[in-house]
Amino acid sequence: MLSLSENEKKNALNEIRLLASVKHPNIVQYKESFIDEHSQSLCLVMEYADDGDLAQRIDEFRKKGKQFKPEQLLSIISQMILGLKALHDSKICHRDLKCANIFLTSKGEAKLGDFNVSKVLHRGMLHT
Repeated sequence: MLSLSENEKKNALNEIRLLASVKHPNIVQYKESFIDEHSQSLCLVMEYADDGDLAQRIDEFRKKGKQFKPEQLLSIISQMILGLKALHDSKICHRDLKCANIFLTSKGEAKLGDFNVSKVLHRGMLHT
């Protein structure tokens, strides 16, 4: 949870509304957001990925001396491409692609998440 100024809260809630409009099986789904009045923190409720993230899985494999099977890698990569396409079709740029932001489910799904620094494209370009 983050403590935010009033302007930051407004901007964050606007971004959340945009992300909430993107529905795709390879994007962690937004469920709800609210401001906790006591702590003045922005709270997000997101879909739960029950198998951790890709960074954790890589570390587990590394410690055990294991490698991913080629079909596992192909599945994860193809699912991330589909998730990114859905974002880009909605004119949203993720801007923080890394293994820790790829969430896994026990059903073999890979989902792109953590949209903290995402930006919406205006006039076809980012201006940051």
